[in-house]
Amino acid sequence: MSSFLEGIPKECVGLQGLGVKYVEFSCIHPTLGKLYLPFEKFYDPAQVLVWMQERPMVPLWACFLYVVLILVGRAVMSTRPAWSWRRTLAVWNFSLSLFSWIGAFRTAPQLYYNLTSYTLRSNLCDDPAALYGSGSTGLWVQLFILSKFPELLDTFFIVIHKKPLIFLHWYHHITVLLYCWHSYVTTSPSGLFFVVMNYSVHAVMYGYYFLMAMKLRPKWFNPMVVTFMQLSQMFIGVGVTIVAFYYYSHPIEGQACHIRKENNVAAFLMYGSYFYLFAQFFVARYYRVTVKGEAKKKQKKV
Repeated sequence: MSSFLEGIPKECVGLQGLGVKYVEFSCIHPTLGKLYLPFEKFYDPAQVLVWMQERPMVPLWACFLYVVLILVGRAVMSTRPAWSWRRTLAVWNFSLSLFSWIGAFRTAPQLYYNLTSYTLRSNLCDDPAALYGSGSTGLWVQLFILSKFPELLDTFFIVIHKKPLIFLHWYHHITVLLYCWHSYVTTSPSGLFFVVMNYSVHAVMYGYYFLMAMKLRPKWFNPMVVTFMQLSQMFIGVGVTIVAFYYYSHPIEGQACHIRKENNVAAFLMYGSYFYLFAQFFVARYYRVTVKGEAKKKQKKV
């Protein structure tokens, strides 16, 4: 993928620790670049990436510990009254929303630039280290992957407040962590699509959770919007994996495709199952509530 460097000023071309050249986004867009901090520009993700590649058991142990703590926590709380950590929960949700907003603003412009500068095949096949995995965008992609560990704490608040812990919640947390780790250590080209979507959805979702925790949700905001955004993310995710698999199955001579079959199949199964579960949740929460509400109104009239 040498053509992507054509016309790029030399001062905007970086070389990361694994010997891959890339274009620093904040450099080729100086107006946006003014909003970037010095540590973000030309960030080298190689050291952390290699550390992760050498430790495949880290996410597995994290998920195992996550399940054990859920079981222990629910057992302990079964004989105790629910805690009231509303303010702490509000701070937690606000922090995740702010982090996601920044992540979305750091990664979405890169995705737009890539889609308008290179072919869709290049976006889904070329080396992600050169496309988006290095420099300022690479930093926020890496932070996105690592953020899946602290996000497990979402479940802590459900357990201590003795709220219903549905299958979708813990299944989503476990599979996202495992998939994101695998995608990153195997350098999946399609990762930026998923990162941008997830950052964007979480920015709104956690912002909504923050307002709910503070009892400040505006009356005009319909929570259905959050679930619809999640469903849209899953639908697009399935589409991306199908297109990626097509490129993987129809290689072009002389052009390497960095797609890993097992990662692509895992993405399809994961997003497909999410779409089904979120659709089920959407119907159960909103459609059935509406039907019950209408039934009560009819009973009152009678």
